[in-house]
Amino acid sequence: MKVAYIFSSQGHTVSYKLGKMILPQLEEQAHGPEVAGMFFFEDNNYVLVKGDPLGERLAAVAREQNILLMGCDQCCYEREIEHKLVDGAVIGCFPNLYEGLAANMPDQVITL
Repeated sequence: MKVAYIFSSQGHTVSYKLGKMILPQLEEQAHGPEVAGMFFFEDNNYVLVKGDPLGERLAAVAREQNILLMGCDQCCYEREIEHKLVDGAVIGCFPNLYEGLAANMPDQVITL
């Protein structure tokens, strides 16, 4: 099974759910389903900024496991981080997300 994650909740969603649960499992090859992609909204995009420890770990796993990392274009533009993202991360909107996942289509999309 393949999944894609959409990080839309504010607060500790990315730092806790991604940082303490999902990412360690991916790093240990113990997550279960294959992750096709991750899409980030609002302040969750800050994890994708170069130099962020969580973002750098995520970028390394994404390269190894062919995971699409995408930040919301409007959210990145508003935060003026569109040119500061970790290697491999892209920005876009839902049409870009659909296109990016088309070749590696998830069976489920999970919004956190």
